[in-house]
Amino acid sequence: MDFKPRSHEKIQQMMDRGVDIPCPSTLDIGDEVCVDWISSKGVKIYPGCRIYGSETVISSGCRLGQEGPATVDNCQLGKNVELKGGFFCQSIFLEKSAMGLGAHVREGCILEEQAGGAHCVGLKHTILFPFVTLGSLINFCDCLMAGGTSRQNHSEVGSSYIHFNFTPDGDKATPSLIGDVPKGVMLNQPPIFLGGQGGMIGPLILGYGNVVAAGSVLRKNYPEENQLIFATGPARNIQIARSAPYTDISGIMENNLLYLANIKALEQWYKNVRRDFLEEDEFGSLLYQGAMDKLRLAVRERLQRLKLMADKAASVPPRRHESEAQVLLEHIDDIEHILSVPALPEAVTAEREVFLNFVAAHRENRSLSYVDVIRGLPPDASAKGVRWLQNIVDYYCQKIASVLSSPRLIKG
Repeated sequence: MDFKPRSHEKIQQMMDRGVDIPCPSTLDIGDEVCVDWISSKGVKIYPGCRIYGSETVISSGCRLGQEGPATVDNCQLGKNVELKGGFFCQSIFLEKSAMGLGAHVREGCILEEQAGGAHCVGLKHTILFPFVTLGSLINFCDCLMAGGTSRQNHSEVGSSYIHFNFTPDGDKATPSLIGDVPKGVMLNQPPIFLGGQGGMIGPLILGYGNVVAAGSVLRKNYPEENQLIFATGPARNIQIARSAPYTDISGIMENNLLYLANIKALEQWYKNVRRDFLEEDEFGSLLYQGAMDKLRLAVRERLQRLKLMADKAASVPPRRHESEAQVLLEHIDDIEHILSVPALPEAVTAEREVFLNFVAAHRENRSLSYVDVIRGLPPDASAKGVRWLQNIVDYYCQKIASVLSSPRLIKG
């Protein structure tokens, strides 16, 4: 019997267009996949791979499954991306990003240019700015990491690192900012190093240039920059009474809302700066749409997790007349509305046009990449861009603090 898989026709179409598929009988391509969104230029798909999803995009030079079978489901891949083996779902990978064997990348991830990880890395709702590198055997969900200026000077996470994103009270309102958006997008900040066999208990804030010693578990914010951090844990075999739940709910709320404000600043960066660069590529408009979808998903995820936490925390007998959790719960819809309004006040965007003019001037050489243009900006131009984006972060922080009538919850 002549066996032909149901995806045979699509595989044949891809091969006819020039996609390198050494062993086509081992591939599975979903009926919903648009073959026209898989480039014919330099793409190689190794044996055992699976490609699913009506939103999947594979740009020129991509290589799938070089180290082991790879499943790609509704992901958007920019140029020269390498997904060497594992599972990749509802995420976007920009030019020259890469993941090693055994990767498990779930929804809501954005890996920007030349970011990536070695073998056995788990990500979900994770945003890595250019050059950020993860070692092996890492769980790094629900965080944003920036820092570094090149592949030789990049932020790095050591092997066997964990971002602890699930609390003893059963919450995932735990996103951490390792760096930030306003300064991080300028690609001119000192790298951050998280030593191996360590972790951080989200939601936390960590400043640029910090080096965290191997084996350290971070349990508090370290917003200061250029520090050497040794975070030793409690002594062994200690048994103490568990503290009441949600004793630091104001700190949790503050870090969550600051994270949301940074995501909104990143949205503006993509709309006003990155879009033109992305749309120059073969599937640029699809890559841009994919990135924006992931940012909207990030906002929805964080709001949902905040609401679930507030629901639980509000049921705990308050020690004050009105708990902060109840205030958050009552105003979560107002916060969502603030985050959904597309227009920003003119005062918030005052620096934008000046900055965009600098970017346009440095793009006269159209052969320069996004990374080259941004790194090539003079310091005064980058500073204007930082002020523009920081104004956005401050605007959302202040608006939300006003709605909550609790300015101490957020440092705007």
